[in-house]
Amino acid sequence: MAIKTFKPTTASRRNMTVTDYSVLSRVKPEKSLLESKKKTAGRNSYGRITVRHHGGGNKQKYRIIDFKRDKMDMAATVLTLEYDPNRSAHIALVQYEDGEKRYIIAPVGLEVGAQVISSANADIKPGNCLPIANIPLGTVIHNIELYPGKGAQLVRSAGSFAQLMAKEGAAAQVRLPSGEVRYIKLNCKATIGQIGNVDHENVQIGKAGRTRHLGIRPTVRGSVMNPNDHPHGGGEGKSPIGRPGPVTPWGKPALGYKTRKQNARTDKQIVKRRNDK
Repeated sequence: MAIKTFKPTTASRRNMTVTDYSVLSRVKPEKSLLESKKKTAGRNSYGRITVRHHGGGNKQKYRIIDFKRDKMDMAATVLTLEYDPNRSAHIALVQYEDGEKRYIIAPVGLEVGAQVISSANADIKPGNCLPIANIPLGTVIHNIELYPGKGAQLVRSAGSFAQLMAKEGAAAQVRLPSGEVRYIKLNCKATIGQIGNVDHENVQIGKAGRTRHLGIRPTVRGSVMNPNDHPHGGGEGKSPIGRPGPVTPWGKPALGYKTRKQNARTDKQIVKRRNDK
């Protein structure tokens, strides 16, 4: 999918780019697959901000996505390709032979009118869903389950893909987009292909207002605050932070702070860490 630029009629237009949506269907979303989405502005049930820099933004309806692909051995036809405000990837509305409609994540190469299926004997083509045991080595996959039947949890964002590297006993080695190699059970399902909207990472926001439309509020640097507001604050002029490394407003390390539990139960599933040399 291409990137669209504009004539520089204003300063922000000069730097702004958007995804070219001409390949998407000009239709309204399927009403039966919409849910209302309540805004919280980053606040919890007590009205206190628990996630900073959230608030405002356009109204959105949540599209119910079929991450389980549990309608087995029944072909579905792609009716439309649509924009989803809740994720970076585009989605496809498919209709099964019995008339049921569902949304799925749209991979690269999926077109309106194409047929997709979830089956152990499905062809290896974009949009088809199979158990990992039935997928050939080296295949590019996405929407990967971690637990059989729970639904896809890995590799769901625009342009991302994983690769099936090896099969050992009851598990397969899958290389994830981060570079991590991980064991996944062979009876977990995955979808063939790379997720569409590949150029999403190349889009330039271009102006502050567009960030506000996304529901993101301004982020103020700690170094321009007062000492009672932030550990980086205070000092005369542009002062150094006076610490070995940057910290959060609560004094926790802001960079390189490991949050994964020591000896986590799933450590044995990881063959190679993403940051290993």
